[in-house]
Amino acid sequence: MSWTMSLPMYNVSTELRDGYEALQGALLDLLRAAGWRGRVEALREPPLPDLWRRPDLLLSQTCGYPYATALSGRVRLLATPCYDFTGCRGSDYSSAIVVRQRGGIGTLAEARGRVAAVNDAGSHSGMNALRHAVAPLAERGRFFGAVRWSGSHAASLALLRGGAADIAAIDCVSLGYLLRCDPACLAGLAVLQYSTAAPGLPLIAGAAVPEEAVRLLREALLAPPPRLQELLRPLSILGFERRGAADYAGIALLEAEARAVGYAELA
Repeated sequence: MSWTMSLPMYNVSTELRDGYEALQGALLDLLRAAGWRGRVEALREPPLPDLWRRPDLLLSQTCGYPYATALSGRVRLLATPCYDFTGCRGSDYSSAIVVRQRGGIGTLAEARGRVAAVNDAGSHSGMNALRHAVAPLAERGRFFGAVRWSGSHAASLALLRGGAADIAAIDCVSLGYLLRCDPACLAGLAVLQYSTAAPGLPLIAGAAVPEEAVRLLREALLAPPPRLQELLRPLSILGFERRGAADYAGIALLEAEARAVGYAELA
């Protein structure tokens, strides 16, 4: 059988893209050294979320929100990275809720009626975490004056810097990477607060991947050999933890809590 693999979630620069491709290559090498056989195609810019539903998926990384709401039972959790960035604790992460420094927003309540920039409707960090944060403040299902869908966390920050939006929730890992690549990406902006913590973006295997390959991949992530450890350091990954479906159900619970107070959609 032929397989596909891609770790596309944090490729905000050429350096990081190359680093994640090296990581997936090293994991494939470990599989092959253990006798696993199969033709594998590494995809550089796969369409999401279609990638995670592919029947030939060998290895990828997904956002916790689609895992909790659409992918459970269709993919296998391998392990969740522990990133060395502000807003991370173990394999949990938060979103930095960012505003303009002189934008007149000193509390979440003061963002009422303003414009939110959001990377994607299927993003926990950009949409679900922000929805949960402002849900107690919403009135008749609305809080913001408008929502602008940006397409990426970097684009959301650009909208804030340019004055086209007033507030955005940014995955703290993405923010850490973006600051590494461009320290000026927060120029004129400030972190208002961090969202409720949730399990980070897990590495997954497709449902059709043989159990032995799943075991080998998981063991390599949870106890990385020296070569793998060398590749993790430039990615600011301290290690991995094994998380279960029950952990990721907490992300869906944040959505349910927002719905329970009448705030089903970010608006």
